Amino acid sequence: MRKQYTIKEARTYQGIGLHSGKSVNMRIIPAPVNTGIVFIRTDLPGKPAIPAKISEVSDTRRATSLGWGETKVHTAEHLLAALFVQGVTNLYIEMDSVEPAVADGSALPFVELVQDAGIVAQEAAVASLKVTEPVWVRQGDRYLVALPYEGFRISCLFTNPHPLIGAQYADFEITAEIFHKDISPARTIGFMHEVEALQAQGLGLGGTLDNVVVYDHEKLLTPLRFNDELVRHKILDIIGDLSLIGPVEAHIVAVKSSHALNTELARCIYERFCQTI
Repeated sequence: MRKQYTIKEARTYQGIGLHSGKSVNMRIIPAPVNTGIVFIRTDLPGKPAIPAKISEVSDTRRATSLGWGETKVHTAEHLLAALFVQGVTNLYIEMDSVEPAVADGSALPFVELVQDAGIVAQEAAVASLKVTEPVWVRQGDRYLVALPYEGFRISCLFTNPHPLIGAQYADFEITAEIFHKDISPARTIGFMHEVEALQAQGLGLGGTLDNVVVYDHEKLLTPLRFNDELVRHKILDIIGDLSLIGPVEAHIVAVKSSHALNTELARCIYERFCQTI
């Protein structure tokens, strides 16, 4: 068992959504024990609240969306990863649009936002979901496996046919310090040949060279922060998606992960092990 945490002081953040392209004003606010992470759509009648729980996942195309009908939050995973790794378990996130700010395409600005707000322990505990036997999900040549492990570790292999990417592999013990330095700065990756199709689906409308690492057919249009930035961002996404079931003790092995598989694995872990905590 570990303590629950919230932030010391409220903070605000402004930007645009990666997929919606809409401006958003965000405010993170301390919350009492056992609240969980809750998004509040201040732009909708009644200011509906959307819990950041696996049961609320509504779409996994290119991002993880939560909610129902018009009451949704798109691309929640980057902010959720930053909160999860820093141990924040109780927080209100007010938003006047459908999507958190993309910031620079990574989770680093949200790590820094939370650190600036301060993190405080609360007088209540939260249990971890402890994986005690292998659990896996698969779709063709893509799969994720959760293995028993004392702690939280992710090993990820991702491949892409682009000549500048190929196969990338990374393996990290997930701690707040390692996440801050080695994972949170990794940004969303995009490809010029996908832009038209994505925008036709109403996706990627806020993407720019300032918030996406962009490749055209032969070259890189955005300087990299890491030579293996793509796979590090995939690990970031896995963390954000698994945060929807709370603290986890497991070694996650991922090959060609996706938001659909990440959230499917999260459901499997929750359904298999939640009764043991």
